[in-house]
Amino acid sequence: MTDFHRSPETAPAPIRLYGQQFQTDPAALYAQIRQQFGPVAPVLLDGDLPAWFVSGYREVHQVTSDSQLFGRDTRRWNAWPQVPGDWPLLPYVAHNASVMFTEGPEHRRRAGAISDALAGVDQFELGTHCERIADNLIDAFAGTGEADLIAQYATQIPLLAVAKMFGMPESETPDLVRDVATSLDAGPDAMDAHLRVQASMARLLAHKREVPGADVPSQLLAHPSHLSDEEILNDLIVVTAAAQQPTANWIGNTIRLMLTDARFAMTLSGGRGSVGQALNEVLWQDTPTQNFIGRFATRDTQLGNQRVRAGDLLILGLAAANADPLVRPNASAGSVGNQAHMSFGHGEHGCPYPAPEVAEVIAKKTVEVLLDRLPDLGLAVHADSLAWRPSVWMRGLESLPVTFTPIYVAARTREPATPGMW
Repeated sequence: MTDFHRSPETAPAPIRLYGQQFQTDPAALYAQIRQQFGPVAPVLLDGDLPAWFVSGYREVHQVTSDSQLFGRDTRRWNAWPQVPGDWPLLPYVAHNASVMFTEGPEHRRRAGAISDALAGVDQFELGTHCERIADNLIDAFAGTGEADLIAQYATQIPLLAVAKMFGMPESETPDLVRDVATSLDAGPDAMDAHLRVQASMARLLAHKREVPGADVPSQLLAHPSHLSDEEILNDLIVVTAAAQQPTANWIGNTIRLMLTDARFAMTLSGGRGSVGQALNEVLWQDTPTQNFIGRFATRDTQLGNQRVRAGDLLILGLAAANADPLVRPNASAGSVGNQAHMSFGHGEHGCPYPAPEVAEVIAKKTVEVLLDRLPDLGLAVHADSLAWRPSVWMRGLESLPVTFTPIYVAARTREPATPGMW
């Protein structure tokens, strides 16, 4: 048994979960970590702060299922004295009043309210709205014969869909898209971006209190769980962040798969047939949220033959768990019909129902409309030259340049904008 807390002279050196090695080939690094340490490994985060990396499928399932032993309240972390005030990962661990850090009955109260509010979203209407968004975005570049499907398409749609669910004016979303993406990349500007997102949600909530509607914020305000404004504010940020960058990455990674994998070549010319299959395969192979920070041991315990101490931080290696050879001995066999991935988490702190369904509606409609409109879509660069964004947590492309036959777009009657509120 390896003890992360023994002296450096006797313990294996932890592996840095950041830097060039991670950015170049994270899957290879996960395999190296698993080979050297097994399903639970000592790692170092930015600034060489210690954590445990849980890469085994069974171990991730165990940690996410046992909320008594592995809690979400970040105030338990025993490394807080070592954390600098400008630590880039601070937005992920700084305790606030959001549902992310609640536990027990309080978490069930808050997560239940979010589930109820999301259940009120008409998924058919949302899908129709996403089709209109996708058509309008494609109209903007259809005549050029080329586009960057990340910047001009994938990153634009999720938050425009969220704007609809939140009753926000679409004109307010570009800055929000930028700030949410910046806050999730955990770079030097992450905290400032997080504060701007918080201010935007505060303005939205104040408006909905005055002018409620058939939208998620209004339902949270009226929910019988009697959420405070601070609770709703923070939970709206959680929902926004979870909907935007992961869904955008899911879209981008799926388009990439369909453009680079011969199994999907017929789909590009034949329409929508394999889009659902491709979306599911991406959740296994290139899941948008590859790692999640995290859980905190509530007492000393053992996990994966490692001695974990009370207050230790555990990083959930979702992508690594999906590739665990103990549960997927033949990862190249495909994933048709298999939805047992860890991409949406697991347990009471996994994505609340029906959030995964809502995200799938957005992603599926986005990809389907693209294939319908631009059936001869092709990469403008070699697949090996596509670069991934430098994030430990997210898995998404920097850009996805494509070419296609230019098409003439007649003037389209646009959907009336949501009335302004600020």
